Amino acid sequence: MRANEDTSGLILDSVCLRLEGVPLISIDCRIRPGSILTIMGESGSGKSSLLDFIAGFLKPAFQADGRLLLNGEDLTNRPAQERHIGLMFQSPLLFPHMSVLQNLMFALPQSTASRSQRKEAALKALEDVGLAGFAGRDPATLSGGQQTRVALMRTLLADPKALLLDEPFSSLDQTRRADVRELVFRLAREKNLPVLLVTHDQEDAVAAGGMIHYLDGRDPETGCSGAPNVTPVTAQR
Repeated sequence: MRANEDTSGLILDSVCLRLEGVPLISIDCRIRPGSILTIMGESGSGKSSLLDFIAGFLKPAFQADGRLLLNGEDLTNRPAQERHIGLMFQSPLLFPHMSVLQNLMFALPQSTASRSQRKEAALKALEDVGLAGFAGRDPATLSGGQQTRVALMRTLLADPKALLLDEPFSSLDQTRRADVRELVFRLAREKNLPVLLVTHDQEDAVAAGGMIHYLDGRDPETGCSGAPNVTPVTAQR
């Protein structure tokens, strides 16, 4: 890329994942701040492995080529804790031994805020997602949708520079799924985060409103469709 070129967003530069030498997934694109790229494919197609690569958790059995850049910084060889990338899973994975408030406060580094400041930020986060008054609750007493909202705010309180979504709506019923999905996408856009969503659900992909990359062997020229805010990296060179 040219030195004076806009490099904001999440860039997957000629990324190819292989398992035992066999190519599994190839992708070359840029996700601009505030936009969403959806990766669609069935189980075993490589969706979650791509997220593992981006987050820094790729299993030793896989090999990866290409580069990962976030806002112009090359993250390819950085450890996971230095990538500043938020990740939401299919299950909320809240700490069962902590209250809702403690779960949220855990995301805020003690080195940059006092306990009172962290508590205030956590309470404000609960209020923002319609859960004011839930601070003292045991996470096990929350509904699936409520747990997902807490998990979302815990992820965002850590101040990520990009957001990865690993089918976080799959365990919700249709009504809660639509509401929580809209909330996640809205807050991510408000924070101007590049977002990568993996799913096998077409409704999730349509609701995301961005480009869709299919992992079904389609020709690269027709394997993606959607918005101009997610563009091939080759167009940025």
